[in-house]
Amino acid sequence: MITLFVVFVVLLLCSSFFSASETAITFASRPKLHQLAKAGNKSAKIVRDLQQHISMVISAVLAYNTLLNAAIASVLASLTFDLLGENSTIAAVGVSVLTGTILLVFAEMLPKTLAVQDTIRFLMLAAPAIRFFYNLFLPFNKALSLFVSSLLRIFGFIVKPEDQHASVEELRGAIDMHDAPGQDTPHEKAMLKSILDLGTVQVSEIMVHRQNVTMVNAEDSPTEIVDQVLACPYTRLPLWQGNSDNIVGIINTKALLRAVRAHSGSLDDLNIVDIAHKPWFTPESTDLLEQLHAFRQRREHFALVVDEYGALMGIVTLEDVLEEIVGDIADEHDVNVRGVRPQPDGSFVIYGNMTIRDLNRKYDWELPDDAAATLAGLLIHQFRVIPTVGQIFNWRGFRFEILRRQRNQITLVKVTPPSAQLLKLTSQ
Repeated sequence: MITLFVVFVVLLLCSSFFSASETAITFASRPKLHQLAKAGNKSAKIVRDLQQHISMVISAVLAYNTLLNAAIASVLASLTFDLLGENSTIAAVGVSVLTGTILLVFAEMLPKTLAVQDTIRFLMLAAPAIRFFYNLFLPFNKALSLFVSSLLRIFGFIVKPEDQHASVEELRGAIDMHDAPGQDTPHEKAMLKSILDLGTVQVSEIMVHRQNVTMVNAEDSPTEIVDQVLACPYTRLPLWQGNSDNIVGIINTKALLRAVRAHSGSLDDLNIVDIAHKPWFTPESTDLLEQLHAFRQRREHFALVVDEYGALMGIVTLEDVLEEIVGDIADEHDVNVRGVRPQPDGSFVIYGNMTIRDLNRKYDWELPDDAAATLAGLLIHQFRVIPTVGQIFNWRGFRFEILRRQRNQITLVKVTPPSAQLLKLTSQ
């Protein structure tokens, strides 16, 4: 009986170890293990390699646990029958209840709880043993996996290979769950999300529309052009000739000032077109990640956005792309345009050309931006009309009231979000 008891304790400890290993290797943070492995931690490297074959590792652990639990039940049955007799009904019932209780508490709940509490520390100690037992079971594990895959294919299921890389949605979830003390946490989360969105946002969604682009007519006198450039807060200006779609160059204020300084005669003798550098056109469908790489490769900060027919749509700058990540970047020359005015009742008076992405990021709204880039465009697309002043739309809990319209363009909208409407109903 003493021997059986010792064997029982050893088997129970082994079962507890494999249960804890299953939980720890599943819940372990891959980024943290990656950092530890880069720092030279050998155990972290072992666990990281095992996680590359997580399904095989779990299969091996479950197989060991199943065998151990069966052995524990047999040993416990022998101990009980020695005490109460093999023909005792109480013994049979007691073996079943006792086995289940012991396995549940000591082989499942207790080790898994401990593994969750200090996952990394447990894995750093247990990694060599886990790898040893995994390699020991590997030949049988491969044969078993092949049998299971073949059996599933018979019933029409196809086993896909393991995805070793965290998906974008997993990263988004990790960012959403991140909650650190301090007021900068929401801003940091917004920046990280914006980085992930660079590949899905097109330049047409962030560009400055041609209606708001300051351009210079090449047919004006050089003196007039110099005065326009000096009065403008921007450092690069498109230069057009004949019509505003025919962009012949980009004027850089530094290049223009150097030319003026070097010119000894009258300014009207300057050839502005020769001073301007060649324009760079980019399709409106280019995503921001690709555009950012293009800015770096070409060592340029300014591009003209065109549609599929080659018509000028607007401009995009390196600053526009960076602002999608870090938020507004203002300097002493920027024109301060206030696009949103919060109201005492919780509503907002918003310019129609405000981008939906900026509104969602700033106020944590979830307005769709796949069909339209601006608030005005969203209203026209959603309601299929060009609304009149005073018209009101209710959609997704939001209340949109048209305050101002210039020709066919919506210029000012009063937006009441669901939270403000709920607050109003509660106060009433």
